[in-house]
Amino acid sequence: MASIAAAEQGASVVLLDKGDRLGRKLGISGGGRCNVTNIKEINELIQYIPGGGRFLYSAFSLFSNRDIIAFFEKLGIALKEEDNGRMFPVSDKAKTVVDALVGKARALGVKLQTHHPVQEVLFADGKVQGVTLVSGEQIYADSVIIATGGKSVPHTGSTGDGYPWAAAAGHTITELYPTEVPIVSKEPYIVDRSLQGLSLRDVKLSVLNGKGKPVVQHQGDMIFTHFGLSGPIALRCSGFIRSVKQKSGSSEVKLALDLFPTMSLTELDTYLRRLMAEEPKRALKNVLKGTIPERLLPILFERAALAADTTYEHLPKETWQAFVTNLKSFIIIVTGTRSFDEAFVTGGGVHLKEISPQTMESKLMPGLFFCGEVMDIHGYTGGYNITAAFATGYTAGHHAGLLAQGLL
Repeated sequence: MASIAAAEQGASVVLLDKGDRLGRKLGISGGGRCNVTNIKEINELIQYIPGGGRFLYSAFSLFSNRDIIAFFEKLGIALKEEDNGRMFPVSDKAKTVVDALVGKARALGVKLQTHHPVQEVLFADGKVQGVTLVSGEQIYADSVIIATGGKSVPHTGSTGDGYPWAAAAGHTITELYPTEVPIVSKEPYIVDRSLQGLSLRDVKLSVLNGKGKPVVQHQGDMIFTHFGLSGPIALRCSGFIRSVKQKSGSSEVKLALDLFPTMSLTELDTYLRRLMAEEPKRALKNVLKGTIPERLLPILFERAALAADTTYEHLPKETWQAFVTNLKSFIIIVTGTRSFDEAFVTGGGVHLKEISPQTMESKLMPGLFFCGEVMDIHGYTGGYNITAAFATGYTAGHHAGLLAQGLL
């Protein structure tokens, strides 16, 4: 997108990629279908980019999610809207999107060079001069755009190459960490795999701070795995675990799982009592197994010190109250997240205070531009990161193209 935007300004553009083909990461995005953007209104969309979202207002004013849709439709890529505003190609193939971008770049005369790994960015006289390739070849340029991505999904070539180049220009690189990534726990039911594969629909997961207050909450689906938690809401909570650990100084963080987020504690109590009252002589475990995930019941009974074969006629008040409370706030102790290998997104990157939000140009090194995940920007999955990448890519390319021709 950056090379296309630069070429549209009339600049002579070379796109360098160390890999054997362009768009490898884009090609596996959205489960191989490529979620090209999200159609939410800009103010709402930014709420789904918790890392640096506000920085993107200027980029979105130049090239918004609506402009992304128009861009692809102009290239003949029909798009369709799915749940939560996600936009996909009608073909359901990411290759459609990759081919369209590569074709557009070629049509604009961009020189596409794969198998061309960059060794370093050249700086002299307080500005960018070009790049040196690993082969030793030097390519001179008035503008250089670093669009290398972060460290997530490294098998696509996204191995953090851009960070040392930014640092060499004097930039601060904030701590890098995996986000939108599965969560790790050593709870007994995780270790013994008794809940492995259990999917929960429309539940709420909260990350609690050291004082037990929620720092973030997400409602939706999740799954217990052999190492911890995964699924959409677990991924969205994952990026906050590191900051809570840092602030609390603890190696562990508490998550609270609400199995009935649409009911208050009182409403849930009334609802379950009504169920039990219909069969007052049946054991609780048998009455409740159709309403509460059966594999969770033994853990819930144990935590509340409530016998599973208790009947409604002999229901102890205190232990029942503990049981219902656990349904609304089932505490899961977690130790961290999985690695960059399994992360969808990289947290951290080039410090945003050192980049112009209007142009994506470095405030420290004239002629150096950044776009995408190499910057300290990260969003939730659902088309938000790719929207940020396209918007900042277009913005960087547009202004780098103007600068290269002395028009900026």
